[in-house]
Amino acid sequence: MRNALGLMLASLVAAVVITGVWFWTSAPRADAAAPQTVAARKAEPLPAPAAARLALKDDVEITASLTKPAPAPVPAALPARSTCANPDALGVSRTVVIDATGGPGFGFLQYKQFDFLTEKEVVLTFDDGPWPTTPAVLKALADECTKALFFPVGKHTTYHPEILKQVAAAGHTIGSHTWSHAHLDSKKLTEAQVREEIEKGFSAVKMALGTAPAPFFRFPGLAHTQAALGYLASRNISMFSVDVDSNDFKSSGPDQVIQNVMTKLDKQGKGVILMHDLQKSTAQALPTLLRRLKASGYKVVQMKAKEQLETLPEYDAMLVKDQKVPAVASRPISSVVQTVSQ
Repeated sequence: MRNALGLMLASLVAAVVITGVWFWTSAPRADAAAPQTVAARKAEPLPAPAAARLALKDDVEITASLTKPAPAPVPAALPARSTCANPDALGVSRTVVIDATGGPGFGFLQYKQFDFLTEKEVVLTFDDGPWPTTPAVLKALADECTKALFFPVGKHTTYHPEILKQVAAAGHTIGSHTWSHAHLDSKKLTEAQVREEIEKGFSAVKMALGTAPAPFFRFPGLAHTQAALGYLASRNISMFSVDVDSNDFKSSGPDQVIQNVMTKLDKQGKGVILMHDLQKSTAQALPTLLRRLKASGYKVVQMKAKEQLETLPEYDAMLVKDQKVPAVASRPISSVVQTVSQ
């Protein structure tokens, strides 16, 4: 009996011990995190080496670039990219557009109303072409990536239309300098003849180019009359005089041309420069003269027209009849005349 009771107590104690061990090992403790909570928490990454952190940043930036970014603010004015091959070229500092309504005049020798040039600004102008010397003038201008204003003589455009086309192709502005270089203040000219000189000159430029010229005109010898001024104003043609005369037509050579221009320009400080592209001395002087302008701090202003001039049909027809040629050449010289052997 005693043995049986002892055996029962021993079994009970063993059961209690086993139950306690199971409870201790299996039941969750208050300070232990539940397994599902640990699995759900976002793991904190270990600090990455510097190179790895940089690579991670790069990856983020590349991924972000797949989406179109917001446009960056654009500056108010962006300088145009220069296509000039000469990094030290004289160039063009600014371009102005002229509204020729009413015939405004430029060049302080005669017309003082519109003083638009600032100190050290010049306008390059050439009269009397086109001529075989004109391509040399164009090359000098192109080498300095600068622009000029040309006033061709009507008859000369019929002699050398291809040269005038080169002037236009180079981006220069082309006006007119009468049909035959007649001085329009001559008492021998009637009012009708003065008009014919003006209008045929513009019609000749249009015939040579196949397109309308700028409404810019310069009187031969700067010889104007009130009647001629009034007529140009009625046609909305702007008149040009001069501030600095090169006097190249009576200079002893290129050095004299350069001295004439620079001496007068340094005295006046700015202005419209008058030269002649049919003068050999001018063509020879121009490369050095343009470099002198650059070295002295002068800047070139290009003048363009707001609207081109509409020539008058009767003078277009008159010119065609006089020249006995088509109003516009339909074929370039290269398609008519070809060299087959040399």
